[in-house]
Amino acid sequence: MHFVVKFFPEITIKSNPVRKRMSRQLQDNLRTLLKQLDDRIVVRKDWEKIDVIAPDAVAHLGGRIEEVLAHTPGIANFSRVRQFPLGDLHDIYEKTLSVWGEHLAGKTFCVRAKRTGQHDFKSLDVEQYVGGGLNTNTQAAGVKLKNPDVTVKLEIRHDKLYVVEEQHPGLGGFPLGTQDPVLSLVSGGFDSTVASYLTIKRGIRTHYLFFNLGGRQHELGVKEVAYFLWNKYGASHRVRFITVPFDEVVAEILENVDDSYMGVILKRMMLRAATVIANEVEVDAVVTGEAIAQVSSQTLKNLSVIDSVTDTLVLRPLITSDKTDIIRTAREIGTEEFAANMPEYCGVISVKPTTRARVEKVEKEENRFDFTVLDRAIGNRVMQNIDEVIEEVNGEVPDVEIRDEAGDAVVIDIRHPDEEELDPLELEGTQVETIPFYRLNNAFAGLEQDRHYLLYCARGVMSKLHASHLLDEGYRNVGVLRPHLPHRPEQKKR
Repeated sequence: MHFVVKFFPEITIKSNPVRKRMSRQLQDNLRTLLKQLDDRIVVRKDWEKIDVIAPDAVAHLGGRIEEVLAHTPGIANFSRVRQFPLGDLHDIYEKTLSVWGEHLAGKTFCVRAKRTGQHDFKSLDVEQYVGGGLNTNTQAAGVKLKNPDVTVKLEIRHDKLYVVEEQHPGLGGFPLGTQDPVLSLVSGGFDSTVASYLTIKRGIRTHYLFFNLGGRQHELGVKEVAYFLWNKYGASHRVRFITVPFDEVVAEILENVDDSYMGVILKRMMLRAATVIANEVEVDAVVTGEAIAQVSSQTLKNLSVIDSVTDTLVLRPLITSDKTDIIRTAREIGTEEFAANMPEYCGVISVKPTTRARVEKVEKEENRFDFTVLDRAIGNRVMQNIDEVIEEVNGEVPDVEIRDEAGDAVVIDIRHPDEEELDPLELEGTQVETIPFYRLNNAFAGLEQDRHYLLYCARGVMSKLHASHLLDEGYRNVGVLRPHLPHRPEQKKR
């Protein structure tokens, strides 16, 4: 199984040193990600492309490999190909026929060829010769140069022929790690998750900062969506998830700040805390999901007042985006269900919020605020690696049971429906239910409570996080089914 990966066009127009650095980073990222599937998958780079080669023994992972390639920043498109030594025109035709012959029956088609190197023929010669042969010797409905049912794509590079079986679009953007890191303020809603995705797509290593305003359910939900974004689009690089307890800050604002200025001042307090933490994790910019005039605190005047508390660069990828566009993007990247089911905590909502805050008025209100409360919140922050977000303080809740075999338990597959459809969980002799993570908390209460349940996800992180939460809620009939580990060859004896 062979895939050819093409670089995002913005990479190819960079200077030679930058192009080399970016293409090398993309190669390293793919090696890291594909090694998690099977370390026999080979990733090779040349000036024009990256080849991903999987041996026949891992052919069953084809769909998983395509999933990685589709969601890795820096890729314009990728193709599953058959590679052959290059022969003459008739040899090219015969090899193309072996791949495409049976798939053209009853369909119109055309042949498109691209060449790199010196050859005795032109690309048009290839297209005409191969197209004529396929038209004569298959059950095709005929050649159609405009809008055919099938486009047979060939690529000739020096002494190699690549017959393209399938081509898929990539994510675009720059390889993760080619840009300086940022700290993204996430609330789990549509805006902050899409903003975080856009920075990841642009090659920016994105850490997450969550201000807990008092809702444990909200924290759980935000950790899930942050993990989802990292796991799907940025898992080549480890990032941090930082939680700051902000309930006391909210209480201080509610007690001492004028109603119309509560929202603006809350944002200023968050930005102050973000600045301290950004300095600690050595990033030079913070990211928010704010868009002009979406809510009262997001007018240009208010944003200017909010930003005045920091010298740290504040990035707002969505600043001119419409809400409908943001929701559509969330749907495309898989975070819509997270946002739609996110537990809300609206502790600071002004009855008559100002849309034109004045700095002198804000500072006067903040003079009544006890800043030791903010300092305490920052000091009580919890910093975790993103793949360790399950490590929560649950009081005297028992440890999560992790099994290698289901036994007589019911297994609940909690993965996102797209992931479950790509790789369905089949366990012989075991009852398997599918309940997406975003429905689990409500659905679990309706299950037969005299049965034991094991939660399942691809890496075991989200399943353990949810099991921990259900144990915290008082359920004692839930555990985790350990996911299968990727292939690791036996160590050679010395």
